Amino acid sequence: MFTLSLIAAPQNANLESTLIDSLRKDWGGTAVRWLNPGIAAEFQLAERPEGLQQLWADLQSIQIDMAIQPTAGRRKKVLLADMDSTMIDQECIDELAAEAGVGERVATITARAMNGELNFHEALIERVGLLAGLPESVIGKVLAERITLAAGGQELVATMRNHGAYAALVSGGFISFTHPIAARLGFDENRANTLLSEGGVLTGHVSLPVLGREAKVEALNEIVAARNLTPADVIAVGDGANDLGMLQLAGSGVALHAKPVVAEQAGIIVNHGDLTALLYLQGYAAEEFSR
Repeated sequence: MFTLSLIAAPQNANLESTLIDSLRKDWGGTAVRWLNPGIAAEFQLAERPEGLQQLWADLQSIQIDMAIQPTAGRRKKVLLADMDSTMIDQECIDELAAEAGVGERVATITARAMNGELNFHEALIERVGLLAGLPESVIGKVLAERITLAAGGQELVATMRNHGAYAALVSGGFISFTHPIAARLGFDENRANTLLSEGGVLTGHVSLPVLGREAKVEALNEIVAARNLTPADVIAVGDGANDLGMLQLAGSGVALHAKPVVAEQAGIIVNHGDLTALLYLQGYAAEEFSR
């Protein structure tokens, strides 16, 4: 069996019963199950239907996301999440660079790296080098004044953990950001790079080896092995090219508001919903959410 999920942006709440009822009838699906009126609904199918690409494009035009997954094993036992532009709305290194007066230069490099146009390791080394001389105290300032949690993240982590899942924040950014963000959101663990400093000032260097695409895959494998699970038990979410490895390995890999190169290769694309979309994809109804 397969489950077809339709998810609207919460602020739009424009998912109509006529639309999903029509699809269900056309494909001989089971009764529609509403997970959140106007926002998320699903039904089951005996087999994967044809013509999904055109339907997906049509739904995107009205800002509705769609996914079809095998019904069995949809509820995952591990959440593996990227941080920058995924669990938070910003790229931390860009915000630090703005404080250092090199924001536009660094943001350009970040955008190219996240779209797979630059080697992640080399791009990170170059960007960190531009932060040399910045007081380490600026990190706290950026966290307090510039960083905002992405919509739905608290519900996602709390709900999955309350249903027995393990949550890990794995970032190509910096531990000085992932540690407080993970604590705020309730993650079980966090992994990231370390900015080096001397005398309270950033040196422009990062500890090696750099945590990038392969390290995220390694984290996934280590986390599931430690719990006698497999990658099929994981739902992973990210937006950049360095997330593709973990997204493609996970049982459910979700490209959330992702760069084009990522959306082209990910198994599930969410362009309009927020992080609660990952709960709807697993069959959680809104009344099951924890906060």
